[in-house]
Amino acid sequence: MGRQPTINRDRLLDLAEEIVRTEGAKALTIDALAKAAGISKGGVQYSFASKDQLVQALVERWTRQFDDMLEPDDQLTAPDRVHRYIGSMRASQQAMNAKMAGLMIGYLQEPGNLEEARNWYRGVFARLGGDAADLQAARVAFLAVEGLFLMRIAGLDEDGNWKAGLDDVEAVLRRMTETPKD
Repeated sequence: MGRQPTINRDRLLDLAEEIVRTEGAKALTIDALAKAAGISKGGVQYSFASKDQLVQALVERWTRQFDDMLEPDDQLTAPDRVHRYIGSMRASQQAMNAKMAGLMIGYLQEPGNLEEARNWYRGVFARLGGDAADLQAARVAFLAVEGLFLMRIAGLDEDGNWKAGLDDVEAVLRRMTETPKD
């Protein structure tokens, strides 16, 4: 029987996230990941040929996680999608700190990566498109949540107002999309 592989791509990504979370984006190197995983640099490079490929895999993983939270039900209304997005932002707030954002900012410096991010946003706006009031409310709420995220990664959430901001966006979205009772 053959030897069991000791290199697991998902485990490496978990360790890479932990490095970024605890030490910052600059600390994520092939060497640091190899040490954290207890394998050689060549072992890491078997899964990720370069740091750029590693970062791209992390971003793709995060994007997939958000997409899974946003997309599982095609029957959702646009406001319901944004409510789900707000929920996903709440659930991921611990991981979405300034250190992770530093990695994202570096990732977006590459034109191809920037285009992927633009395409993701285009897809979101395509699902929230239209002139109806509930669609407009959903788009504005989505933009507000994105603004809160940018404020958070810029370090402007030192007082922990992140959750209160999400609460406000969600409450306004509910009021704007509620069906009036006769």
